[in-house]
Amino acid sequence: MKKTAVELNGKTILVTGSPGFIGANLVLRLLRELSAGTVVSLDNLNDYYDPGLKEYRLAQIEEAAKSSPAAHVFVKGNIADRELVNGLFDQYHFDVAVNLAAQAGVRYSIDHPDVYIESNLIGFYNILEACRHHPVEHLVYASSSSVYGGNKKVPFSTEDPVDHPVSLYAATKKSNELLAHSYSKLYNIPSTGLRFFTVYGPAGRPDMFYYSATERLAAGKNIRIFNYGRMKRDFTYIDDIVEGIFRVMAGAPEKAAGADGLPIPPYAVYNIGGGTPENLLEYIAVLQEELVRAGVLPENYDFEGHRELVGMQPGDVPVTYADSEALERDYGFTPKIGIREGLRAFAEWYAAYYRK
Repeated sequence: MKKTAVELNGKTILVTGSPGFIGANLVLRLLRELSAGTVVSLDNLNDYYDPGLKEYRLAQIEEAAKSSPAAHVFVKGNIADRELVNGLFDQYHFDVAVNLAAQAGVRYSIDHPDVYIESNLIGFYNILEACRHHPVEHLVYASSSSVYGGNKKVPFSTEDPVDHPVSLYAATKKSNELLAHSYSKLYNIPSTGLRFFTVYGPAGRPDMFYYSATERLAAGKNIRIFNYGRMKRDFTYIDDIVEGIFRVMAGAPEKAAGADGLPIPPYAVYNIGGGTPENLLEYIAVLQEELVRAGVLPENYDFEGHRELVGMQPGDVPVTYADSEALERDYGFTPKIGIREGLRAFAEWYAAYYRK
């Protein structure tokens, strides 16, 4: 699909889900890149995981804002609060909106479905309605590799059918894509969904395996390796994810009319994945080596004695693998940071953060 250039400099940009992991890193990138404009962060700072980590990221953002030509405003609130969302769009007249706010986690959705409906469906609906009544140049939103469910064909392509989710989380993300498509068609809203593949890095989410495994190993506890280690993941380092989002923000699907005179939906979906599926056991081996190198674990740590191989978890899938050819074609970008470099950065951050 043809793209319309979106100049980000001098614009007012909404990033929901900041200071979440991806949101915070995107805001930091914007504050480094923009020579003018305003970035508004919106997040409810919930306690799905340690709020102290979100406060740490927010402090990083506030420090970066001091030396940035662009302004930053943080608003504490929930995207499921329609009055709040509409009020922000009324006040700021956003040029670009990036919706990264969502209740994350496949396993958590099994026991806590209500929060997924509130945030991922009602909250996203509120964003779409706000974009309808306060037109934006581009709406970018987070989808997930989980929409591919139990697809056997790899690598996963955005052309593949995604009609059989294996978790409520995946179902809500697929619903986001469907809702965005309908709003793009009905109201000519340029929208792009991004299917992220297993994002990791410094100051990441503690519920992600690499982080929770580090915490358990550092405490002398065992780690559980699902499906007996027969898992492959397209691990994607946070800087690659942010680079992809940044480029996509600046290129919106082009508006055009069809033969019937009605809008052709200015709508697109892309994968952002490392492009090289890594065996989970190899990933863990590299993580362990880097934790030793960073001094998080001692040289003589008994790794074998702290590993438990267990069966598959409900809602999980054995392999994720992104076909990111469309991202390369349309935006000239393919993720490039390998697991050794990425896990080294995480291990060094972890050592510094927990020993300060």
